[in-house]
Amino acid sequence: MYILLAILLLAILIVVHEGGHFWAARATGIQVSEFSVGFGPKLIGWKSRKHETTFAIRAVPLGGYCAFYGEDDTSGVSRDDPRCFSKQKLWKRMLTILMGPGMNFILAFLVAFGFYWANGVTVATGVDPVIAEVMAAGPAHSAGLQSGDRIAEINGKNMLDGTMETLLESISEWQEKDGPMNLTVQRGEEILHLTLTPVWDEQEQKMRIGVMIGGTYRTEQQAVGFAGAAQSAWELCVNASGAILRSLKDLVTKGEGLDQTAGPVGIVSMVSSEVREGGFSAFVQLLALISINLGLMNLLPIPGLDGSRLVFCLLELIRRKPIPPEKEAMVHLAGMVLLFGVLIFFTFKDVMRLFGR
Repeated sequence: MYILLAILLLAILIVVHEGGHFWAARATGIQVSEFSVGFGPKLIGWKSRKHETTFAIRAVPLGGYCAFYGEDDTSGVSRDDPRCFSKQKLWKRMLTILMGPGMNFILAFLVAFGFYWANGVTVATGVDPVIAEVMAAGPAHSAGLQSGDRIAEINGKNMLDGTMETLLESISEWQEKDGPMNLTVQRGEEILHLTLTPVWDEQEQKMRIGVMIGGTYRTEQQAVGFAGAAQSAWELCVNASGAILRSLKDLVTKGEGLDQTAGPVGIVSMVSSEVREGGFSAFVQLLALISINLGLMNLLPIPGLDGSRLVFCLLELIRRKPIPPEKEAMVHLAGMVLLFGVLIFFTFKDVMRLFGR
């Protein structure tokens, strides 16, 4: 069921993206030859008599396309046909290209807005300190503290008051006259009573027990109105876009995150796992985040993607005459071959990862 939900999520993104191209084309009078969800053999197909558009659902539900009349015609047969995509006004073509990624951004905003308006936003109300790491040979290690432990009390004083300062100050301000620290520690369902003595850290000029302190947030759902939901949805889209662009920059310039890059199979696996754990909330958040990701990726100036087609439109605007359509088509087709090769590579990696290889 969760795998089907993951495929449904991808199908929604595909239909919305390609639907953006389709609706813009219809609105501006550009002829659409075929609107397809999926790749490979056709499962279901029908043709609109009014607009001469073929609609199809294909066997591999991991992509889709909206093909315009005469687009990517490498032979140049349709070059002089007034219905040809390259013969349409420049603003119409640019709008049609932009509306694919644009609809992904609109979808992400609307989904997030609807979710926040109906369910409210998650607000942090405090933080509970937790042991992130125990240093070797330190007092904490000798006393038996472990990563994941929560120090609930020190000498009877509550440490779980919603802040990290109380714990940090209790350790750093300890003095020898105070005697050993008696800790009450939560380890899962177990309550432990441990004793240790802090040591002086010359470099930091304070007392330490030999741990790295992390924290887990206390949260609650807070209802918001129309404006609050819109603001939260906007912030989600802006923050997610920034994070994706920074990750992309690090991937290109430093190679960071390449081992975490996944293809469609990996995305389906990840989404199904997250939805299994987080339910409807996880499904909605992933739908919004992956939609933003899809929109941004398609705007990259890579041959075969929308960004590359926009580059050719901009070149035409600058040169005041179009690039020969058959030459542009060759570039896009070469890009599609490259993209399919990358897709196959990451799909192979995803499958090997699923089998633990």
